[in-house]
Amino acid sequence: MHGLGNDFVVIDGVNQAIDLDKAQRRLIADRHLGIGCDQILLLERSTDGEHDFIYRIFNADGGEVEQCGNGARCVMRFALDNDLTNKDSISLVTATGNLICKTLANGHICVDMGAPNFSDKSLPFDASLTENISDNFANHQIALNETNIPFSTVSMGNPHAVIHVDDTDTAAVAEHGALIGTHSAFANGVNVGFMQVINPSHIKLRVFERGAGETLACGTGACAATALGIRNKLLQNSVAVDLRGGQLQIEWSGHDSDSLFMSGPAKTVFSGKIML
Repeated sequence: MHGLGNDFVVIDGVNQAIDLDKAQRRLIADRHLGIGCDQILLLERSTDGEHDFIYRIFNADGGEVEQCGNGARCVMRFALDNDLTNKDSISLVTATGNLICKTLANGHICVDMGAPNFSDKSLPFDASLTENISDNFANHQIALNETNIPFSTVSMGNPHAVIHVDDTDTAAVAEHGALIGTHSAFANGVNVGFMQVINPSHIKLRVFERGAGETLACGTGACAATALGIRNKLLQNSVAVDLRGGQLQIEWSGHDSDSLFMSGPAKTVFSGKIML
């Protein structure tokens, strides 16, 4: 499946017991030797009586991560298309909280992503290893190869550092994304977004994701960039986010305790089996 080109292998863990080791996950995600994907998504039945499914995410390097917004839309579509649910709204349990997904009249999926968390502890992030600054967007900077890179941080259930750039087409996504993504200030690594503001209701974004590199789209990255843009009064409360794979719509009131909503498509490419 894919959400704007952010592609996934989605596995039914409701009707079968799934226990893959890290090497098996890497093989599945390998684009030359396996099926190939940015992330593997595992959907399991929740037994807590309050939620519909457990939603687990594994990066292409085999490691488990906390959250994936594009993936949430895909597992909602997967659950409907594979008769795992007949509801138009479901609750997912993730490693860092809960998500509510619902279908829209246009066939897109809307995800209640919860409230953005701007606390350094939520990432986790050691600001003492960076330089504190203050401009109209960034509040930290890191010196990389004699260049100061300003950024701001936020958690959408997973960690994000967002850089405000003049042009995403010429931004040093691979170089700066890799260096910041593995910087010692971020104990668990960080997803790095490069945001260009077109106007207060429209941005362009590229994201270098932990364990995957640059992807065609990143749902939590779109949420993170928009939340920081709204918080810093660069953006309005409803924003169209152009990613390399397509467009997402993000809505947030700007109040720290309010949920942020992400809407976009989810597509099935093919179904099959793999022998491991």
